[in-house]
Amino acid sequence: MRTLLQPAGWTAPRGYANGIAARGTQIFVGGQIGWNAQQQFESDDFIAQTAQTLRNIVAVLKEAGAGPEHMVRMTWYVLDRVEYNSRLPELGAVYREVLGRNFPAMTCVQVAALMEARARVEIEVTAVLPD
Repeated sequence: MRTLLQPAGWTAPRGYANGIAARGTQIFVGGQIGWNAQQQFESDDFIAQTAQTLRNIVAVLKEAGAGPEHMVRMTWYVLDRVEYNSRLPELGAVYREVLGRNFPAMTCVQVAALMEARARVEIEVTAVLPD
């Protein structure tokens, strides 16, 4: 059971939720980056790495019997907020392609660096699988 938390009178957010209440088994997906299952980068492009990162998240969720519809929280770490904002249409398209129209509570921050030198984005997820 998931309930969106949208305070009365607030403008509805686009592409994320202000908050979600959920009950069930909690699933914590550690920070995923844009490399494949063999830990190899196939691209240095931000959008391509984001697509792979999202596919990696789906794979981890699947191990718990969950899917994108069970996500309640995402935290994005990006190297370049200007690139993130300027490529939002492409980013939105790849997000919907991989995750559908599942928009959890989200935070996105720019960081100075990620642990893997070629990584352009890292995303961690919390999901809740209903009882």
